[in-house]
Amino acid sequence: MSFSKVRQDDPKAPCISLIGMAGAGKSTLAPLLAAALDWAHLDTDHHIEAYYALPLQGVYDRYGHEEFLKIEERLVSELMLHRTVISTGGSVIYGREAMSTLGKLGPVVHLAVGEEEFLQRVGAGDDRGLAIAPGMTLSDLYRERQPLYRAAADITVRTDDCTPEQCVRAILDKVNLA
Repeated sequence: MSFSKVRQDDPKAPCISLIGMAGAGKSTLAPLLAAALDWAHLDTDHHIEAYYALPLQGVYDRYGHEEFLKIEERLVSELMLHRTVISTGGSVIYGREAMSTLGKLGPVVHLAVGEEEFLQRVGAGDDRGLAIAPGMTLSDLYRERQPLYRAAADITVRTDDCTPEQCVRAILDKVNLA
């Protein structure tokens, strides 16, 4: 996919979607990236919370793991946006239709973080709305998702070895939207 012809002030400019593990920096970087571009920002976890009028953990607890993944896929696959930085929940990667939609909306950026850093940032993962199948450890989850993120991403930016501002600059440089 080529991004070199994209103008950030074009009203029909594509979106930039951020994918990655919990703790990778999606919620931190998306508003900074949106501000740098003067674009909107949509956090899909907040979109789910607003739709169901519940905290994300409440949606997960009420509907369970499998239904939560279906909810996330449906709501993300229905997005029709331009000039928006989309920060996604880490489990969006399981939704084929959701990932197809994000890919059509514009470049998909994998915010990569090492396993040790992920475990440190997430802790026990309590009350995060973390979509983890029963019986799985956080390390299992990390290892399961990594190849999925890599396969879905147009661009990868490591977030465990740079400041948020440096990460934003790296994303802008890679999508040629500086």
